[in-house]
Amino acid sequence: MPTSQDLLDLAREVLTIEADAIRGVAARLDESFVAAHAMMLTCKGRVVVSGIGKSGHIGRKLAATLASTGTPAFFMHPAEAAHGDLGMITGDDVVLALSYSGAVEELVSLLPAIKRRGARIVAITGNPDSALGQAADVHLNARVDKEACPLNLAPTASTTATLALGDALAVSLLEARGFSRDDFALSHPGGSLGRKLLVHVRDVMHQGEALAVVGRHASVRDALFEITRKGLGLTAVVDEAGNLLGVFTDGDLRRAMDQDVDLKSARIETVMTRQPKTIEAGRLAVEAVQLMEKSKVYVLLVLEHGKLAGAVRMHDLLQAGVV
Repeated sequence: MPTSQDLLDLAREVLTIEADAIRGVAARLDESFVAAHAMMLTCKGRVVVSGIGKSGHIGRKLAATLASTGTPAFFMHPAEAAHGDLGMITGDDVVLALSYSGAVEELVSLLPAIKRRGARIVAITGNPDSALGQAADVHLNARVDKEACPLNLAPTASTTATLALGDALAVSLLEARGFSRDDFALSHPGGSLGRKLLVHVRDVMHQGEALAVVGRHASVRDALFEITRKGLGLTAVVDEAGNLLGVFTDGDLRRAMDQDVDLKSARIETVMTRQPKTIEAGRLAVEAVQLMEKSKVYVLLVLEHGKLAGAVRMHDLLQAGVV
């Protein structure tokens, strides 16, 4: 029975072997990587990723990474390809074929048909002299000195090296395409990341009749009625032209009461907070969260073209899934 120290030593050895494998691949990078990058960047169709077994699992992940970072891609299982899915490939496509041995029959048997269709092939293997390595238009060498498996059998370091090399391709393509944060968000609209990058303040703010607003000459009592009606916990204070002058909150109310202000007759401009915290309607909602946290407030007034446009609360941002 291994001791805790035995387990830790083994885990560290595995991580070291896999890290060394990636460093080895990095040291061998040459013009083949540049050629593969160029082929995939100029591809008029899609990148078709294929592999079987553990390489297939890596291939599925790489196809997803490429697709989500600006390079249209999908995964095609070699066995399914041999039974009709090969029709998915066109002459405008690039096939990214993964096989550490470079000799897996299910993939190698597809090569003649792929070439007849006119698609080009980028292969990632651990053996440049393999059937796949020789048939490919571009070969990328993912050879590792040894697997992290103590038996040197289970694909471990080799799959890590293949994944890292594929990620390097995806990131280089992302950079070459000028792929932006907004582009990334459009590929991830359903996740929290997409919400943070797509939701703007104007999408979640209270506006129009839902916004609490009073004029500068309103009484504190009138302001309290407005706050109660709109339920935002504050009211904006504007001048005759609609320009924002200040804000009145429950904190301002407490301070007015401490100073024995006559709430029935006092004008709101005498007790309001001037220069309230604001944010532009076009800013990202996540920026509103950051400003609230920094300023230690839970509501921001929203401006558009310098004019009062709405109000946004931390509660609204929570409901929108931004926080």
